[in-house]
Amino acid sequence: MARRVVLDQECCIACESCVELCPEVFQMDAASEKAQVVLPEGGDEACIDEAIATCPVECISWEE
Repeated sequence: MARRVVLDQECCIACESCVELCPEVFQMDAASEKAQVVLPEGGDEACIDEAIATCPVECISWEE
């Protein structure tokens, strides 16, 4: 089973760092004004790993 990118919107503080780093995977949701995953199967893994490391509230992760 492939891993997927997940983002906990409950803890997201809308800093937009993930969106700036990986716009093909993350976008801002206009309704919630928080980030969301738009490509859960992922993209550039190095980019996603950087977004995970950069998230100030650690709400992005890989899920098996």
